[in-house]
Amino acid sequence: MYDFDWFHGQALFDQMEQAKLSCALKKFPDQDPNEELPEEFCRFKDELEVRVLLYLRDGFSYELKQLVELGPKAHLTFECEPVDEQYKVGSFVVSVPYEEVVRVEVFAVHPSERPADSPVITGFHNAPEQAPGPPSREERPGKLRVTSDDPY
Repeated sequence: MYDFDWFHGQALFDQMEQAKLSCALKKFPDQDPNEELPEEFCRFKDELEVRVLLYLRDGFSYELKQLVELGPKAHLTFECEPVDEQYKVGSFVVSVPYEEVVRVEVFAVHPSERPADSPVITGFHNAPEQAPGPPSREERPGKLRVTSDDPY
């Protein structure tokens, strides 16, 4: 089975905590993380929001709202955070094979410092902008007959 330990369970939690610590240390650059942390530092760190973005091999990306534990499976199941307004009325649970996950980004930010523009999340669009479309009729080798139900 595919090894997904680098972005699942304790590893994901550790990445989230590291992102929060790194963000807090950026705000308090003189703070030594190995010393006792002052109350102001801890309060700031506790107020941080964390976003987890999953990028898939096909070019789609999703913001992870929470993992869904369904027992041992050959796929990752998670509830995702919808971007488009029309999708925010319900709950979307997505399953993808583990080997399709190519990158995971963990972003920590304080609500008062949140950037105006967010990363482009393509999981709720027809296709990711950077993904190539289907090949044209001319590009498809070996196509001898075109029928009316041809998807291309």
